[in-house]
Amino acid sequence: MSGEWGVDGMDATHAADEAVAFDSPLPTLHSQLGFTADLFPAGLNGALRRWPSIETQSFPLFDKRAGLTPSWKPHWAKVPTVGLTFPLGFEFQPKADEFAEKSGLKKIAGPKSVESELAEHAQQSVEKKATRLKPPSDAISLEDRLFYLLQPPLQTMLAGQELIMPFEPFPYQYEGIAWLFSQKTALLADEMGLGKTMQAITAIRLLLRGGQVRRVLLVCPKPLIPNWQREFKAWAEELSPTVVEGDSIRRRMLWQMPTPVLLVNYELLVRDWADMLDDERPKFDLVVLDEAQRIKNRDSCTSQTARSVPRKRSWALTGTPIENRPEEMHTLFEYMTVIPKGGTPDLRQMQRLSRDYVLRRTKDLVMKDLPPRLDRDEILELTPAQKSAYSAAENDGVIHLNEMGDQATVQHIFELVMRLKQITNFDPLTGESVKFERLAADMEEISASGGKAILFSQWTKTIDWLKARLPAECGTLVYHGGVPHKQREPILKQFKEDPNAHLLLMSYGTGAVGLNLQFAGYVFLYDRWWNPAVEDQAINRAHRIGVKSAVIVTKFICKDTIEERIDKVLHEKRELFRAVLGDGNNSNASLSLSASEIFGLFDLKARHGKGTKKIAPKPAESVTDAA
Repeated sequence: MSGEWGVDGMDATHAADEAVAFDSPLPTLHSQLGFTADLFPAGLNGALRRWPSIETQSFPLFDKRAGLTPSWKPHWAKVPTVGLTFPLGFEFQPKADEFAEKSGLKKIAGPKSVESELAEHAQQSVEKKATRLKPPSDAISLEDRLFYLLQPPLQTMLAGQELIMPFEPFPYQYEGIAWLFSQKTALLADEMGLGKTMQAITAIRLLLRGGQVRRVLLVCPKPLIPNWQREFKAWAEELSPTVVEGDSIRRRMLWQMPTPVLLVNYELLVRDWADMLDDERPKFDLVVLDEAQRIKNRDSCTSQTARSVPRKRSWALTGTPIENRPEEMHTLFEYMTVIPKGGTPDLRQMQRLSRDYVLRRTKDLVMKDLPPRLDRDEILELTPAQKSAYSAAENDGVIHLNEMGDQATVQHIFELVMRLKQITNFDPLTGESVKFERLAADMEEISASGGKAILFSQWTKTIDWLKARLPAECGTLVYHGGVPHKQREPILKQFKEDPNAHLLLMSYGTGAVGLNLQFAGYVFLYDRWWNPAVEDQAINRAHRIGVKSAVIVTKFICKDTIEERIDKVLHEKRELFRAVLGDGNNSNASLSLSASEIFGLFDLKARHGKGTKKIAPKPAESVTDAA
């Protein structure tokens, strides 16, 4: 191997090496390696000599001002905010005063004004007491509480001419409307005659106007359907409730209609709900149960169906939340979804629940200017024929029960009691009746003075018997379960408007609830019902808001009969009923006749060895005794 320094005299191999070598000021040593490299026209080897092209772009990180302040700004996350949109349904534009003058309407001014002690002007200003909407106790979120706090006073809501009412509500009714409006679960238990229907309709009206509810289901007994329609026409003329009626195809169509207020009776609710599939059953924003004591039996189909209706709000209306036992409130609380399914709160828990979810007012507290109710017990002595029939029936019945011994049941006692009570009404053989004689004498005086009276009886047979024997001067009308529904409203209208119609004969079951008969000044209880609460309901058909004079209540009681003993027990139960609803000191006492009390009406004995022994079931143990 040989080599040469320098460039001159290089052979082809050295020239090729020179072409490949990089530019350098240093001398290069060329050596013959014994192989040759071929250069191809593609020029790939020449590309190795080129520097890669680099493109640059400048970004100023700092501005030209002194310091190191960056010109870019950091990105901060948005702070979460809550937007509230309040309904505009209450911002009514009052109509022109000329229209009010022509139509005879007057602006509602709210409750009576009181003198302001903090007046800054020289002349003392008068401020009106405003009824504000209070947030419900279970409203925790800020949005829910602000909605109620920012609402205008109830008087402002009702002051516009677009909310026309037949007359201004009483102050306690304002409070009831505001309370219902703000409650998702509520039991309005005002005493009969204080306007529960009016308060419920007005609260529903405001909820619909304010956009709080869109679909309302109102359930009531069948005889009260016309009464609710009439009250809606008076207190919410722009709302026309749709009544679920007709054949099954028509009712199924009505259930699916997007009507604001749907009105149905308890019987049809149970029947239609069972026929509909789960996905066919409608959902409601509000369900209102009128005469809610109808669901007191937790295991009944009516109670189970009412509790199964999908709803967001649950209201109940009843003047007698407790008819027999305080435990009936458990079912109402379960419907209101304030206790779990099957829950049984104790007395202390029920008192706490009642403070939060039950509103009850009595007439003696809120309507002090209401004319009084005058009760009188008319003690009568049976006619000779009635005495003979009564003694024979009682002796035979007691002997038969004594022979039955321990096999005697409450049903056997009831049969005897019913037979004896019917004899005190009239003798089935001779038709003699001391009660009828007294009634005829009273009605002669009432008819002569142009008054109107209502008579309640337990039996339709007794009502028909009286109708056939009362003189024509009484203008007697009949209203009981045997009267077709289409004829009932005309009967009530005739009794109210016909000056010659002085007496209306009604049964407890049909006429004791939901009717407004405050134009009648006299009430007769021809025979006694088992429950004092039902008797009070019947009496309060006449003694209610709108009555102009005192209502005289006459209770017929036959001396030395079963009626005297029943009246004594019912008087004790009436006092107990008031105590339970007032302060709840009693928790497990029956408010109508219990089994032991029914047996106690008679001196029943059974053979025991050579002698006899008294038979009667043991009285129910009270909570206080059990404790």
